[in-house]
Amino acid sequence: MNKKIIALAVSAAAFGTTAQAVELYNQDGSTFSVGGHVSVGVQDSEKGDAGVNSVSPRINFEATQDLGNGFTADAKGEWALNMLDGGDNSFTTRLGYIGVSHAELGRVAVGTQWAPYYTAGGVADLPIAFANDFLYDNHGALGTGRADAMLAYTNAFDFGNAGAFNFGLGWQGANDIDNTDIPSGVLTGKYNLGQRGQVQLGYDVAGFGINYAYTGGDITSTGATPALDDKAQSHLVSAKYGTYGKGLYVAGVYAMNDYMNSYDGQQLKDTKAYEAILAYGLSNSLNLSVNYEAVKNDGDTLGSGYNGETIYATSAIQAEYDVTTRMRAYAGYEFDLQGTGAFKEDRDNMWMAGVRFFL
Repeated sequence: MNKKIIALAVSAAAFGTTAQAVELYNQDGSTFSVGGHVSVGVQDSEKGDAGVNSVSPRINFEATQDLGNGFTADAKGEWALNMLDGGDNSFTTRLGYIGVSHAELGRVAVGTQWAPYYTAGGVADLPIAFANDFLYDNHGALGTGRADAMLAYTNAFDFGNAGAFNFGLGWQGANDIDNTDIPSGVLTGKYNLGQRGQVQLGYDVAGFGINYAYTGGDITSTGATPALDDKAQSHLVSAKYGTYGKGLYVAGVYAMNDYMNSYDGQQLKDTKAYEAILAYGLSNSLNLSVNYEAVKNDGDTLGSGYNGETIYATSAIQAEYDVTTRMRAYAGYEFDLQGTGAFKEDRDNMWMAGVRFFL
């Protein structure tokens, strides 16, 4: 299979993990593989109790088929695993799509998939324990992470020593998310999201990468106060240097959002979101990192005491080490830098340690 096709298919999904899978079948232009990972560990915080936890365990199945004339089709299903409670919710869908790729013509995929927006926004979403939270705020419906029911087109062009350009386009149909009434604080209605579109642009050269992404569409509210008829949209820029886990890696993300971030069930007008990471990977696979994240509220959705204040801010120090090619140990400590103004709460520092096993 053409290396460019593989890159287009997994560029977003591979952020922050070792992209591993076991190929079970490869014959006559068809392949079938099983992948994913499971994680177990312990965590504790100043407000919570110590206990066993699991970080984003999942299992996936992927098949490809050579269609001829340079086209390759692929299909993937991925499910989150409930390793601690079991029962009826042991499996929930993370990904499910069908795609067709061509080395020159690019890739089209339909289904629940990593959005082009995430290709730009996910450059700092890399450590196992503590990473980029604001990208996952209603990310399925808003298309900022694993986008629900998306039609996407991506392509890339390599100019040799002059660098490489990549871009993506995405479209989602109507959707909705829960809406909490401000006066009562009770879930009473829905935010209705109209059709949404997004675009992502990126350029990489000499180890540096810069990205821009936009996602937007109509948003209205029903059944709660206040009434809303506006745009839910985000402009995001990011930059990175190096390869995570191999020597020096630096990345930063800045997003200017309208109704993309939430607080107590309310989508907030005009927030600014920040994420940065500095990491260094040693030759023995030990990777050390420090990251910072914050979301600021510049709108007036919640009234006095909230405008211009920081909703939350955190910083974490973390370490990861490959015990074997399929087993990675991790540990991290996250400092709660607290919000400001009406958002300020008691400090809740947290630590986490465990092992991730790649299937």
